[in-house]
Amino acid sequence: MPLAGLAFSLLAGCKPSEHHAPDVWAVVNGTEIKRDDVEKYYRSQVNPEGQEPSQEEALSLKLNVLDQLINNEILLERAKKLNLEASDGEVEDKFTELKSPFTEEEFQRQLKSRGMTVDDLKRDLRRQLSIQKLLNREVAAKITITDQDVADFYNANHNQFNVAEPQYRISQIVITPHKELQVRNRKNDDATNPAEAERKAKMLMDKLNSGADFAQLAMDYSEDVNTAGNGGDLGYIPESALNQSDPLLKKTVLSLKPGQVSPPIQLKDSIRILKLVAREAAGQRGVNDPQVQQTIRDTLRNRKEQLLRSAYLAVARDEAKVTNYLAQQVIETAGKLPEAAKSTLPPVQPPTPANTTPTNTQ
Repeated sequence: MPLAGLAFSLLAGCKPSEHHAPDVWAVVNGTEIKRDDVEKYYRSQVNPEGQEPSQEEALSLKLNVLDQLINNEILLERAKKLNLEASDGEVEDKFTELKSPFTEEEFQRQLKSRGMTVDDLKRDLRRQLSIQKLLNREVAAKITITDQDVADFYNANHNQFNVAEPQYRISQIVITPHKELQVRNRKNDDATNPAEAERKAKMLMDKLNSGADFAQLAMDYSEDVNTAGNGGDLGYIPESALNQSDPLLKKTVLSLKPGQVSPPIQLKDSIRILKLVAREAAGQRGVNDPQVQQTIRDTLRNRKEQLLRSAYLAVARDEAKVTNYLAQQVIETAGKLPEAAKSTLPPVQPPTPANTTPTNTQ
């Protein structure tokens, strides 16, 4: 058969290409990912107060977001096949946990500013929880860190466990005598004047003296947006950093024994209650030190988990049927912004009630 005839014959035998609406930017195993899905996450990643991205920068970010959504869809399908999809109860529990620090009005305002509804948020939470369950079973559960692994890491990196100066692990509860623009504690509790701040400090000391857990109280009542969520933990602070802090704060820390809680400290802008969790002297830490052991095991686990996640995702993508229409349009237009990719909505970067950005699996 002539080559022209063979080519015609092969073309005639091909299946017709699939057709999708212009707002479909990718298809994963038959499931469509639409422009609105990408735009929603794109807007959450661009700061409206910063310089507006160029068309090329905006399109590059949208391609990255779309790639993450493709990965999520692949992993979600695997989770469903393995009966690991999050239950309604798990979704509701997570939803309640994320909503609890906010008033209803604030919560609804933030959802609206993101262009989301409660149903959108719950759908994203189901996706995130399902993917996490999948990765916990298929990746995290397969990681083993042996004593020999720990010893090898220590021998190769022992210098990083030589503490140059004393360190103090501190937790705090912060109370301010004025209304905060944003409160991020579980009780949504905020002192608005000096008298309220003093009453709140006394109430907290009464609870602590009655045996209440410091970390739980910090999560419930601390007005520090950066530490309330993790129980007030400031981590290890070197002595040189204490020397640069408020003299009263330094004096209080140095007076505490590990496990002790300070009385309320009146600083210029706040009242603070401190807990000295641990004190570390300067010097070389041995491999059998519990903190050294935990640090090494966490480091090795994180490294292995990152490696296995990347490999797992690569295999999953190889087995999936993916068509990225947006990427095709970028190639076809030689990098110019395709009409279908031009954003009609301004980017928004509101405070978020949940981590609803695409799950980063790489």
